[in-house]
Amino acid sequence: MAQTKRAWKLQEFVAHGGNVNCLAMGHKTGRVMVTGGEDRKVNLWTAGKPNCIMTEQPNPGDFESLLSLAGHTTAVDSVRFGHNEEMVVAGSVSGALKIWNLEEAKILRTLTGHKSSVRSLDFHPYGDYAASGSTDSTIKLWDIRRKGCIYTYKGHSNPVNTLRFSPDGKWIATGGEDSLIKIWDLTAGKLLTDMRLHTAGVNVIEFHPNEMLLASGSSDKTVKFWDLETFQLICSTDQDASPVRSICFDSEGACLYSGVRDYLKVYGWEPTHCFDSVPIAWGEVADMSIAKNQLIGASFSKTNVSTFVIDLSRIQPHGGVPHQEGGPPLSSSHGRRSFLTERPPTQSSRQASVPKEDETEPVSLSPDQEDRESVADIHNPDDFREIFQPKHRIDRSPTRTQEPFLPPQDDGVFPEPEPVRQPAQVTKPSTNASKPRVKRELPTTNRTSQPAQPPPAVRPVVPEPTPIVRAPDPPAPVEPSVKPTPPAQRQTSVPGVNPNDFLNADAHRVGDSQRQMTEEMFFDEGSKSHDVMSKVLSKRVKDLQTVRVMWTSGNIKTAIDSALSMNDKAVTVDVLNILNAKSGLWNLDISASLLPHLKDLVSNKYEEYVMIACESLKIVLRNFGPVIKANLTAPPGIGVDLSREDRYRKCNGCYKQLMEIRTVVDKKCALAGSVGETFRQLQILMGALD
Repeated sequence: MAQTKRAWKLQEFVAHGGNVNCLAMGHKTGRVMVTGGEDRKVNLWTAGKPNCIMTEQPNPGDFESLLSLAGHTTAVDSVRFGHNEEMVVAGSVSGALKIWNLEEAKILRTLTGHKSSVRSLDFHPYGDYAASGSTDSTIKLWDIRRKGCIYTYKGHSNPVNTLRFSPDGKWIATGGEDSLIKIWDLTAGKLLTDMRLHTAGVNVIEFHPNEMLLASGSSDKTVKFWDLETFQLICSTDQDASPVRSICFDSEGACLYSGVRDYLKVYGWEPTHCFDSVPIAWGEVADMSIAKNQLIGASFSKTNVSTFVIDLSRIQPHGGVPHQEGGPPLSSSHGRRSFLTERPPTQSSRQASVPKEDETEPVSLSPDQEDRESVADIHNPDDFREIFQPKHRIDRSPTRTQEPFLPPQDDGVFPEPEPVRQPAQVTKPSTNASKPRVKRELPTTNRTSQPAQPPPAVRPVVPEPTPIVRAPDPPAPVEPSVKPTPPAQRQTSVPGVNPNDFLNADAHRVGDSQRQMTEEMFFDEGSKSHDVMSKVLSKRVKDLQTVRVMWTSGNIKTAIDSALSMNDKAVTVDVLNILNAKSGLWNLDISASLLPHLKDLVSNKYEEYVMIACESLKIVLRNFGPVIKANLTAPPGIGVDLSREDRYRKCNGCYKQLMEIRTVVDKKCALAGSVGETFRQLQILMGALD
């Protein structure tokens, strides 16, 4: 029986501490997977192994996570691998995007601009751009190198559920909850066409790998095929029993795999034909990929993720028993043109135009940058290096042909489980496969030491990852028997500087025997210069604990007033961050209390404080702007109405504060980048008060 099995469950494991919200497979190797969840983490996995490769730095609680400034501060709602699996982008409920460089295991970019949750993501075929679709019904095109939004496409009337770049990188296809498919021209920045024949929300779209053909799956339970030369419908499948959640073309483009509830359907087109239907208990499949003549599907439910394997050699049209007798023959081409996928010599090419040294992102981060950036917590270093880190620096080139990162003893095929001992057979190969990998990774010593003397032509292309790896290490080498080098000895080689001028004269008379420091003495000396910062942070934690006690007891307004009375901007920002994540907590009382403090924060020198204050102002203007205007412009009532007078007083106070803030906003609209765009959005929202 095992020899005729066409599909089986590979594994099931707990992926997050909260519910899993999104999942994506790596489509180059088909063996890696990224998940995002309610716990605000982004985790990486290898198929067949229940151990996480990498996760964002953990954020244990609301207040602790705001203090750490590492990773997303709200639930992760969408994830996507880069085409070469060298990057991952994750979008959150707050509308922020974070892009991870997997080779260096650090956050490459943080991008803000969407007003609400990010539903869909994709990377440009050439890697320097990304696109995102949001529940705010907009699509944004991002320049990864310059950290900014290039263009915002507006046209959908409901959330954008899915988007994909065309293989030549000139178009973006988007599908929305409004049942529309739109094709956008990136060069012209305009809409090319609408395709309107779906009768429910479009959940997924994919471009054919070889032809100008687009497939779309919808909640109307059909898959439709579209000709991209005429933008006309070619054909549509019969209505299935459940919505279509995931589709992918065969690697040769011979057929389309469609994932519906507990079934895999295999379709041909022109005319529509179902080659095969494979029952498999994966529920609502989230994503599928093809690896070594096997299709890997993944689904999630609550905190768990499950993966499944379908043997493509045992299903039609590749093999097995035909699903329908007398079906049409398989055809690989239908006379349509192909996309020109050869990369043009543009400035977006990393290979064609290498950034100058002064344009390259610095490796050593300033203190302000370190607050905003975070490195990854790598749980399985051997697996991580095996899959994501290249063996040579030149391998990071996006135009270089790379083989899948698979162990030499692993042929990349998942074996069928035995009928009785399925869990043991699934987990055993992953355990055994990890042992020889340590021997394979022995040359990584040479690889990590290689950047000391890199070829001159390669150095500008790839920033050194060494400082990121060694950043936490300086205290480690200090042992009781180690004699630290005095500062005078380290600085004597600097011309024109006499270190003795900066040192206590008594220090030079101390003998070598007295210069030896124990580990405790070393930390005591080092902590003296950090006493002030330690006191500040200790006070901040104590203040936040006080606020938290009031907050959890249900006195939110009292907790906010208490935080404001502490006269500490950091505490105020921490409270605002929580309120921004839970916009339903705002009311006129809270708005009236916070607006005077928001006026100070929008003029603050710290960009993070400014952005959080602007987000709070957006919530106030969206939720209470119409209420404020209606109360101020309403005719006076007849008689005495205390509740109306109280509401009028609050609205009038909020209006005066907003007008004062408006003068600051108008001055800052000329700023460049995401900050300037945020102020311009505020200016538009404030215009509704006129």
